[in-house]
Amino acid sequence: MLWSRPPEPPDPATFAPRRLLLASEGRRFPEDVVAFVARMAQPNNAAVRVLSIARVWGTSLGFPNPNLLPSRQEWEAQRALVEAAVHALTGQGIATTGQVLGTRHATRRIVGEALRTGAEAIVMAADPPRHWIVQDLLWSQEPYRVRRRARMPVYLVPATGASLAGGARD
Repeated sequence: MLWSRPPEPPDPATFAPRRLLLASEGRRFPEDVVAFVARMAQPNNAAVRVLSIARVWGTSLGFPNPNLLPSRQEWEAQRALVEAAVHALTGQGIATTGQVLGTRHATRRIVGEALRTGAEAIVMAADPPRHWIVQDLLWSQEPYRVRRRARMPVYLVPATGASLAGGARD
């Protein structure tokens, strides 16, 4: 079965990235994903950037509406998730930085940040894929949209029980 165990990192002899992006559309960074990134980064001492998205819910009649922006609690929840992942990776001797960004278009922002920072691969936790009809409607299917849009390797690690944080809704 596709989702029975996390994928293995690529062979360092064939693909040894110097920069990685560990991204999330708002969910926790499960231990499996952090361990996967650590195994991928260690052979070449790759720098890891941790990125989480605080969801902006939209606009009202074409104008920004403060009620649709992430609340202070949502920002803090995302910062705590990023800090936990950064702490776990730096504890393993990996050079790591973190950032939280707010956007309505997580896919576009994640891919754009990967390109801007020079990341050679993106790693994300992912739920099992859904039917293609509903796949573009669900926030939890964002990793698959990132994989379709990115022009670099995207590693999707099964999210074993990792729920979306901060009450993010599908």
